[in-house]
Amino acid sequence: MKKYIVIGIYTLFFLAALTSCKKFLDVVPDNVATIDNAFTMRTQAMKFLFTCYSFMPKNGQLSDDPAMVGGDELWEIPERGAYLDMAKGFQSKVGPLGDRFQAMYQAIRDCNIFLENIGKVPDMQEAERRRWISEVKFLKAYYHFILVRMYGPIPLIKTNLPISADVNQVKVVRDPVDSCFSYIAQLLNEAAPALPLTIISPTTEAGRITRPIALSLRAKVLVTAASPLFNGNTDQASLKNGNGTPLFNTNYSKVKWDSAATACKRAIDVCESAGIKLYVYNPAFQQFTLTDTIKTQLSIRNAVTEKWNSEIIWANTQSNTADLQRLISSWWDPLYLDGVITRGELSPPLKIAEMFYTANGVPIDEDKTWDYNGRYDLRTAVDADKLYIRKGYTTAALHFDREPRFYADLGFDGGVYYGQGRYDDKNDMNLFYLEGKFKQRDGKGKYGYNSVTGYNLKKLINFQNTINSSNDYSVIDYPYPIMRLSDLYLLYAEALNESAGPSPDVNKYIDLVRQRAGLGTVAASWTNYSTNPVKFQNQDGMRAIIHQERLIELSFESQRLWDLRRWKESAKELNNPINGWDLSQTTPISYYRITVLYNQTFGSKDYFWPIAEDNMTANRNLVQNLGW
Repeated sequence: MKKYIVIGIYTLFFLAALTSCKKFLDVVPDNVATIDNAFTMRTQAMKFLFTCYSFMPKNGQLSDDPAMVGGDELWEIPERGAYLDMAKGFQSKVGPLGDRFQAMYQAIRDCNIFLENIGKVPDMQEAERRRWISEVKFLKAYYHFILVRMYGPIPLIKTNLPISADVNQVKVVRDPVDSCFSYIAQLLNEAAPALPLTIISPTTEAGRITRPIALSLRAKVLVTAASPLFNGNTDQASLKNGNGTPLFNTNYSKVKWDSAATACKRAIDVCESAGIKLYVYNPAFQQFTLTDTIKTQLSIRNAVTEKWNSEIIWANTQSNTADLQRLISSWWDPLYLDGVITRGELSPPLKIAEMFYTANGVPIDEDKTWDYNGRYDLRTAVDADKLYIRKGYTTAALHFDREPRFYADLGFDGGVYYGQGRYDDKNDMNLFYLEGKFKQRDGKGKYGYNSVTGYNLKKLINFQNTINSSNDYSVIDYPYPIMRLSDLYLLYAEALNESAGPSPDVNKYIDLVRQRAGLGTVAASWTNYSTNPVKFQNQDGMRAIIHQERLIELSFESQRLWDLRRWKESAKELNNPINGWDLSQTTPISYYRITVLYNQTFGSKDYFWPIAEDNMTANRNLVQNLGW
């Protein structure tokens, strides 16, 4: 006890001297007596293990996920979120929006404490100890990756500093970005062998790290490291430490893509050996015999919204989606129009609606059979459209003859919502649909909230949710997916193409994703329908195809913001206006006029978050990101 008192007193004096430094990096362990107590027995150590998990960001939550409304994929109503302000260009080095610097370093510190002390726990089997060590190594790698993806080169905290550390030791410097990625990949490689292939007891262990998760994240890390933002980025040539050490290698390396492709294939093999496979809707029981059209829709929607389905590699159990679903659901049931349980609050812009393919599986501006120039004209739905658009409803031609993912992901004026309490697709006139014009049930000018673009986010809503009364919305909750197998397949296709150009394996893994989405193969679709029929036969053309396939398949899943950044395409995409329809109009001819909601701006400095001024002041060894 006397020892702990002495250490505690010393720590108080030491930390008082380093208060400003600890604002920068929380790497000096404190509460030594508490730490020792935490590892006296297994049950206490398990609490510390879960503390290490507790720092995971809340994916899919507007307050904690910049990829929801921090880019150009969704526009928010009311316009109140910090990340929407980032999308508007209001980022600042004085209190950066969505700053994670301190939180992630605190997480890393606790991971280091765990790794340094878990060997002391007496009542553990060694196999379990190895598993816990691997889980925390994974988390330590993940928290470093979050920082690198946001800030670029960061200080690597491989071990905590001792309490005897002096002020200069605390003031660490940023490590070169290649060193950051190498260390993260190394940790994940070390973690993988002792992790279980699958979770044996989902009731008690769902969400804990498995070998497929570790190797899939490693694949994503190496693909990110090989991407243009980090691989030969000459825009970052002048970012150097105070001693002149460059933080970016400006020379392009194809070897990084080779390594990424190998990591992706290794992860795919492990995932498939664990029984992970692309989800296809095939319930053991269903009340009605469904058309292939609706089965395809449910395969697309349920791949995200069915809890722990066959495609989920990793989902965040700390980020369930009940509140998100209430936020994005529309007033599809005409019996209950006065409640505010469903809000229809997140709105995809017009450019996202235009991103999806035609029914022929090629971009709308490439399909030689699709009237691209007449896409804003009016058209009335007929019997052939009835499971996608309300029969007899007049809407934009843009909404006709599109791929199944367009209808599975987006709600729009006249668009059908299969399910939500009505499951007989033979009775199409009984299926719910949206009405989005002024003062209609899903339109502007009525009590509550509404779309701000004319489009609604449908993808993340479970098809079995029902509105039971004006104030009762029954929600099927699910943990927010961080990584699905389709993501990994497309990462592999991308890495292979960048490594060696188009090949049968590149096509194979894209086509697996497209097949589940109800589309033909890349070769068949481009050969038969595209104005550029040989596009898939060269590396540049295939790159464009893979990029668009990722943006479509993973839309609204917190991926687009990071993909655009790593591809260095944000400056192109986020300098386009956020457009929607004219929501103040009551007639189709007036409603379907393009309205500019916001003119976004994105500069080269915006590819990375600024380091907060407080941290720069506390540690003069840090250098600020360029442009800030």
